[in-house]
Amino acid sequence: MKDQHSDNDPNWKRDFPIEKTKATHVSRREFAKFLGLLSGALAISNGGIVIKSLLFPKEGLKGEHFVCNVSDVAVGEMFQFEIEGTKVVPYILIRLEEDRWRAFEQKCTHLACAVRYRADLNQIECPCHQGFFDAESGRVIAGPPPRPLPQLAVIIREDKVYVTGKEEQEQENIS
Repeated sequence: MKDQHSDNDPNWKRDFPIEKTKATHVSRREFAKFLGLLSGALAISNGGIVIKSLLFPKEGLKGEHFVCNVSDVAVGEMFQFEIEGTKVVPYILIRLEEDRWRAFEQKCTHLACAVRYRADLNQIECPCHQGFFDAESGRVIAGPPPRPLPQLAVIIREDKVYVTGKEEQEQENIS
């Protein structure tokens, strides 16, 4: 086959004598091989996530943590807080009535959007995708969230509000 390039062409054209139309063509076999490799990589990475969650389960909150004074939160209001010493997870404290308090993670269980308490509905709302949770228990009422909001136990002592892990509080009540 005779070289199609002339002596006036730049060196790179003589070094790489591939026509542009041939360079952009991808065969079905190459495309299928690419998809197979990509699918395999995704399957392996998902398997790694599952193995990590089974071998290293998420630890619950240990001990009591001070949040605020009782007078800092009015009835029907929400108070946002984070607990120092843990990985940064935002929480909300809700004062439902004079002596009824609830605390939940502020991340929606659907796509981790920030949730907020709506006193007019007595529900917790995820404004991103119109998810609603029960303010009493954190269970899903409506929308796409797949699970209830993780809840903390609230302890009131000497006009101060503390939170602790829900499981830890339940174990103390049993013994």
